Amino acid sequence: MKLKIALEWFLNPDHLPMIAGIYGGKYAQEGLEVELIEPKEHYDGFKVLQNGEIDIHVNEPLHLFEHYFDGVKSLGCFFETRGGVMIRASSIEKLRNNQPIKITTPASNPITDKIGFEILARYALKNGFELSKESVAFIETDFYHLKNMRKGGYDGAWLCFYNFEGIEAKLSGFDNLFIDQFESPYPNFSALEMITTQEVLNKKGEAIRKFIKITSNMAQYLSKNPLEAKTIYYDYTKSSATALMDNIIIDTLPRLEPIIKSDASRWRELANFLEELELVKLSQEQYNNIWID
Repeated sequence: MKLKIALEWFLNPDHLPMIAGIYGGKYAQEGLEVELIEPKEHYDGFKVLQNGEIDIHVNEPLHLFEHYFDGVKSLGCFFETRGGVMIRASSIEKLRNNQPIKITTPASNPITDKIGFEILARYALKNGFELSKESVAFIETDFYHLKNMRKGGYDGAWLCFYNFEGIEAKLSGFDNLFIDQFESPYPNFSALEMITTQEVLNKKGEAIRKFIKITSNMAQYLSKNPLEAKTIYYDYTKSSATALMDNIIIDTLPRLEPIIKSDASRWRELANFLEELELVKLSQEQYNNIWID
């Protein structure tokens, strides 16, 4: 049986459990044909999922709530990292003095901008100063955060994953302050959920269960076999090994979830956070309906 899976962005090491399942023939051994689809835009997967054009969509839990629709179901989280706003070291004083700063981001809209500012504002309050919204400008560019900060004169970057931008900054000697959930009091959402619909579960429930079990097994295997994880990634993506990608893969592996399962308690604090900011408000029934018993 074929399963079509729309990713959140471009194929990368976060998706290694699925890559390994395809590469090693593990899905095929169970009669599954798994296709990974890269979207043109970050939110494309929700529309095609709702329209029944794919079987599973991968995206952050934040967007699971933001793009809620009747029948949407979480299969579980398969990856979680530290995430947040990266501020270049030379711009920290500008931040503390509430001077104008420019933040590069791959997606600028009222919801993501408000969350990015809230992270900075909570960091400021925790450290004894205040920020005004007028001082922080979020500018939509792309996912090349460090390149943009170096060449575009940006003071920071929003929507950073530590296993990518944090590792790249560390290897290249880019001094920064990485404001994540440990530096600012907010619930982390830098993670990836597998999302489907009740309709898909009704039609392909057994195939989905096999897929989740195999993907969990692949995450466990890769975490214990980093050298093979690198080989699988480079072979599958037909890309050349680099020191940066090697380090990204090594940092990513322990962040993979060994058991993927739908968990109503995992993102309750995040849902409350979004409601507090008046961004997304789900009823208790809607929230409960997302999760599979």
